Amino acid sequence: MAELLFRLGRWSAQHAWRVVVGWIVILAAAAGAFLGFGGTLATGFNIPGTETERVSAQLADTFPELTGASASVVFQTADGTKFTAEQQHGVADLLQEVGTIDGVASTTDPFTMTAMREQPAPDTTDQQVPTDPAQLENAKKLAEYGSNFRVISDDGSTAVGLVQFNDSMFALTDELTAQGRAVLDDADIAGVTVDYSSTIITSADGIFGFGEVAGLIIAALVLILMMRAFLPMVTPLISSIIGVGTGVAGSMAFSDVFEMTIVTPVLAVMLGLAVGIDYSLFILNRHRRQLRTGMSPVDSIALANGTAGNAVVFAGSTVVLALVALVVTGIPAVTGMGIVGGVSVTIAVLIAVTFTPAVLGLMGLRALPKKARANITNSANKTITTSAVTPMSTGRAILIAVLTAAALLVIAIPALSMRLGLPDGSSEPTDTTQYRAAKIIDQEFGPGQNGPLLVVATTKAPVAPADQMTAQVDMATTIHDQEHVSAVAPVAISDDCTVFAFQVVPDEGPSSESTQQLVHDLRDLTPVSLAGQDDVTIGVAGTASGNIDISEKLSDALPIYLTVVIGLSLLIMIVVFRSILVPVIATAGYILSLFAALGTVTAIFQFGWFSSLFGVHDPGPVLSFAPIIIMGVLFGLAMDYQLFLVSGMREAFIHGDTARQAVVAGVHAGRTVVTAAAIIMIAVLGGFIFSEITMIRPLGMGLATGVLFDAFIVRLLLIPALMHLFGTTAWWLPKWLERILPNVDVEGARLERTHTTHQ
Repeated sequence: MAELLFRLGRWSAQHAWRVVVGWIVILAAAAGAFLGFGGTLATGFNIPGTETERVSAQLADTFPELTGASASVVFQTADGTKFTAEQQHGVADLLQEVGTIDGVASTTDPFTMTAMREQPAPDTTDQQVPTDPAQLENAKKLAEYGSNFRVISDDGSTAVGLVQFNDSMFALTDELTAQGRAVLDDADIAGVTVDYSSTIITSADGIFGFGEVAGLIIAALVLILMMRAFLPMVTPLISSIIGVGTGVAGSMAFSDVFEMTIVTPVLAVMLGLAVGIDYSLFILNRHRRQLRTGMSPVDSIALANGTAGNAVVFAGSTVVLALVALVVTGIPAVTGMGIVGGVSVTIAVLIAVTFTPAVLGLMGLRALPKKARANITNSANKTITTSAVTPMSTGRAILIAVLTAAALLVIAIPALSMRLGLPDGSSEPTDTTQYRAAKIIDQEFGPGQNGPLLVVATTKAPVAPADQMTAQVDMATTIHDQEHVSAVAPVAISDDCTVFAFQVVPDEGPSSESTQQLVHDLRDLTPVSLAGQDDVTIGVAGTASGNIDISEKLSDALPIYLTVVIGLSLLIMIVVFRSILVPVIATAGYILSLFAALGTVTAIFQFGWFSSLFGVHDPGPVLSFAPIIIMGVLFGLAMDYQLFLVSGMREAFIHGDTARQAVVAGVHAGRTVVTAAAIIMIAVLGGFIFSEITMIRPLGMGLATGVLFDAFIVRLLLIPALMHLFGTTAWWLPKWLERILPNVDVEGARLERTHTTHQ
């Protein structure tokens, strides 16, 4: 691989304009594919095989009108008084206009709905108005059970209209929701404000905001301080931007083929920017070191590509493997994130070993500052070596190892109490309509109405028409008797009279522990004797139920995925470093930094510690897929830093330094570039902490803090201390294993020796 990259680097430098123009053409093609074929991004997840999906499929067959996505439209008088007749007509007209949009199945006017409820009417079975005492008592019970399900507030100043779509939330198009937003945003009802729930917000607007720009500015400043020249400073930035554009646009062109959420392109942007800058920086830094020895630009570019570029290819491969391994979750959307992220990292690697050498070829000696160009030693054959160093003291190594491990373990403690969930409207920025809608519903109608459940009771035999109201009451009573139930309202009965649907409003919001417990309690009722029949099955669907199922499935997948990642880590490190103990140390360090990152995310987003600093106004469960994404991405990045630092230790050890001298030599050789790369990574990833897209914030926090802990505490402090304490034992490898392991020469040491020999 090193020899191939050496030749590729030389060719790219000698045919620089071809390479540069080629990548611009590829970027343009990806953009064109996105504009021509880009489809819909979902705001939620769809997991096959869950109980919610089973019930949803049953509802699709029985009550197709109930399976489409629904949205709440909140109307509130500006002065807090009751709606006037004119304002009520305005609300009705607005909802009627929304109902004319292609893709909207129906709308519900809250005032008409309330008026109908207050009038005697036939029940959902189309029976006549009950006249006998038993029937009247049943009707009274149903009304009592549903009394807390209201669409007009007690003071009459707030009303909630409903919009029912034909398609599920995962199939809503940007065009459809954009039409809905346009109608609602243009509403002009005198004295009435209009807000709507997050279902109508499917746009990925805000994918790149102020925080992300600030991160790039910090990255540029770090590069300026490191390079002290403009051209080498902009090279990693341009490389990363081209890579991100190509990867994201190309992937988005397949959004109609594969299930993608609004998080998917943002994750690709995060990874593309971060690793794109870092990988280009590694090659650029090696090239500049060689230029200072007098090596010709083309020879230096080729050698840098064959050595540092070889390490980049390996490092990128670890990130890609970790991302692709997300397939073990069995969740299409998460798998899609992994694949798109893997594609973005692959493109970043390809750009690093082709585009970067091409740009460096155009730069020539201008890759160095003017002062450095004047001080070139003109010793092209000089080999870059490390001078003799003094090892750290054993006492210092013990102190560093104990303190760093203890600090990370303390930071990780909140992770022991981590709860997983998906954000609701209350997690959105406070100036958004979906946040206002969620808060108004919470205050005026109770938090449970932000996440109602759809409960389905299925009987084995049809219920006779005369017994249907009694059966509804029996079922509703059983549901209402469960803890944490605020209201139960009958919704529909199937044509064959075997399926009864109810809307259930929990006491608390959709992400609360009580709602999660209620879902499990209702499901645990199955089988139950109801309505004079045995073995009645109870199923639960709805957005809140689906989110609970997703969170639990992801929680169950975490140990499996962590096992896969740890196994990959050990195997890769054994091959690279030809050691047993070094991979164990590297993996243990990764686990410490991972759980410290998860502890930080839990403390801020779930516990609310220091929440005001990061714009977390309503703490709640940690984003359900955040831990597994952080786990995969951080693994790849941790292996990057391990490679660039410990490979230097191995080279020093092989070339005659003592094991403890080699530790210090390796740190000295790699700390500058690792420090710069880590600061850039933290700046870029940290910019996403303040993203306008709520689901991105915990990812940005977890990855930024994970890099902080892993680079500066684990790789630069803990690992050197442990390597010092183990001494020569760290490089022990059984003879039988040494014979069968391939020598990957990830740093291209053989290539460097061959090149310098033949100069």
